[in-house]
Amino acid sequence: MSSRANTRILGYTFALCAGLLWGTTGPLSTALYSEGGQVTSVGFWRIALATLGFLVYGLFRRDLFRVDMRGVLVIGAFGGALVALFEVPYQFAIRGVGIAPAVALLYTAPVMVAFLARPLLGEALTRTRLMLSIVVMIGVALTVTGTVLPDPGTEVRDVSRFVGIVAGLITALSFAGSTLLARWAVPRYGAVRTLFLELLGGTIILGIMLPLTNHTPEAPPNIAGWMYIIALGLGAVLAANFCFFAGVKRIDAAPAAVAASVEPVVGATLGVFLLQQHLTALGWFGLLLVVGGVAGEYVKEASAPKHSEVPERATV
Repeated sequence: MSSRANTRILGYTFALCAGLLWGTTGPLSTALYSEGGQVTSVGFWRIALATLGFLVYGLFRRDLFRVDMRGVLVIGAFGGALVALFEVPYQFAIRGVGIAPAVALLYTAPVMVAFLARPLLGEALTRTRLMLSIVVMIGVALTVTGTVLPDPGTEVRDVSRFVGIVAGLITALSFAGSTLLARWAVPRYGAVRTLFLELLGGTIILGIMLPLTNHTPEAPPNIAGWMYIIALGLGAVLAANFCFFAGVKRIDAAPAAVAASVEPVVGATLGVFLLQQHLTALGWFGLLLVVGGVAGEYVKEASAPKHSEVPERATV
């Protein structure tokens, strides 16, 4: 086998590992809730630990901290606000509608990007993009309606289904904003530095805003809770993104994003076997429509060379 083929295989392997790690976010968060973790605290702690991991990484790669004031303001402040707007609502979505619907709602972000990119970046809203967007939206609706959560009598549901759906859409909107920001920031500052600045900004913003809204982040109540938080921060954020970046170095961003799109399937499967969050046949079909529609959109992105170097699936 040629070295080029080995490189491609390794690239897809890294991208798949990223998807697998991202897919653990919902199950780990749900397990943390069962240990007494607060919905508003989970997002803060996981990006705080990921930021700490980046600071340790920066001790060996000092260029991570080399950024101008424009980068600090645009990526750290604006990008950090998008991260903050992602983290807390995503936990409400997971809690309110379940793992598979939360991820499916998140995957409406490429649909939002397709529509927002036209007025903001001058990208055409083609017929193919429109059709793929419709496929994704149908898939999301089927996934949300086809998810069966555990019996309410055996588990306290502190977030309503309606709140979960709204939170999921807010999460998708923030992720869409991060994607559009990445198209400007990554070519200028690099993917790793961009993600670090966003996480740092998001941690600072949540650290200020949550106490002001009477939701001061609470530490995990026990060792098991800390283990889940560590897995969320260092695994589902830090390791997942570095795996994805390693994949993008070896294959184009679009196929890497397609490979990483195993995330919702991984999350749904873990939810079924570990947390009794079942999907009906239509729910599974809807989830496959979401994955297929998003994968199709990323394949479409491959035909746009000006974005081929932007690893848009990198997310917290």
